[in-house]
Amino acid sequence: MKMLSLSVALLSCCAIAHAQKINEADVPKNVRIAFSKSYPYEKNVVWEKDNGLYEASFGRNRAQSVVLRYDGSIEEVATNIDQHELPKAVRDVLSKGYTGYTVVEANKIQTNGNTSYEAAVSKGQASYDLIFDSTGKLLKKVDKRAHHNDDY
Repeated sequence: MKMLSLSVALLSCCAIAHAQKINEADVPKNVRIAFSKSYPYEKNVVWEKDNGLYEASFGRNRAQSVVLRYDGSIEEVATNIDQHELPKAVRDVLSKGYTGYTVVEANKIQTNGNTSYEAAVSKGQASYDLIFDSTGKLLKKVDKRAHHNDDY
């Protein structure tokens, strides 16, 4: 069951990359209410929608995001972290397996009590979103160029 939840979270994380921005008025009322109950002090929220999920990005430099289902339940919470905050096992995999790549963004992702880590890396024309568990096991690798080209 944990693997199923983690798989859903990983698909959500990668799918949100293709989300479209929407106005707050276009977010279902129950989703807005659920978000406001969990984050009552957040006012400058950017909303996106993809595959029936709603992502609210907020905080300084949009450093946190919450993905909610239509019923208002939380699918995942992603928090931007410094690359040095990635678990040592993840940093080790990056330094050995992705030599010469630059970590351009790092996130801690929490889904149904499970924690995973995302590292967005690039080197020249190569650009990937890498999802790891806390032990450094690579769970998913998304070629951002391939997804970008799908938009055309």
